[in-house]
Amino acid sequence: MKSITWIGGIVAAGLLVGYGVHLAATPKASAAAAAATVAAAVNAGAPIASASSSATVAAAPAGTAPYSDSAQYKVGDHLQQSPDLSNKPYKPSGKNDGAFREIAWESLMPKDWDAMAPFKGLKLDKMEDGDPRAMEALWKAKKYWKNAPIDPSMDGVSIRIPGFVVSLEREGEALKEFLLVPYFGACIHVPPPPANQIIHVHSNKPVKNIRTMDAVWINGVLKVEHSDTMMGTAGYSLASVKVEPYTDQAPAQ
Repeated sequence: MKSITWIGGIVAAGLLVGYGVHLAATPKASAAAAAATVAAAVNAGAPIASASSSATVAAAPAGTAPYSDSAQYKVGDHLQQSPDLSNKPYKPSGKNDGAFREIAWESLMPKDWDAMAPFKGLKLDKMEDGDPRAMEALWKAKKYWKNAPIDPSMDGVSIRIPGFVVSLEREGEALKEFLLVPYFGACIHVPPPPANQIIHVHSNKPVKNIRTMDAVWINGVLKVEHSDTMMGTAGYSLASVKVEPYTDQAPAQ
């Protein structure tokens, strides 16, 4: 089977975006999970055809911040949210934590935005390695995702959202600044998501016992603010009020 392994990771990352909207017709852990597995295989140097849907993440890159050793998640896994958000991801959930309303990641991107637009019309599985059309699409996609549009109506909204941590700045053993991403492995084992799927978090006080790829719930005030970091480009920033380990239980009212 022909494969273009050098583009597989970036394509897989694109397929992960909008998993509840653009891939709504696919069952849980099917199309999105398979795409993430391809990305993991690419990063490990394996051909796309050999990727297994049960593959787990590779070792963290050298020099990264303390990294979660949990075997609970695989590359591409998303965190469970309120059932009503699965049906109406662009509306806030009925579950609140004080003034903070739970939102889905889809709420952060415009409804009509298509993450895979740079690859439209290309049959990647039919191309030889090094095909210039695929290379051109790759570079278009990187630029397209870095400048992904945000939803200005989210500016100043008090939100509650679950995600995975990508460490940026620590104060001793405590974390002061990090990215929050929607799926396991993003920015570490697969390319960064589009900017409208990355939140740059600034904690009001250093957070202890949190490592890269730990799953957390975050309460905070969202701001539309573009920022470039060494781990990815974020379209939003958030001043966190509370960071706590992820559970799929609703907060106490």
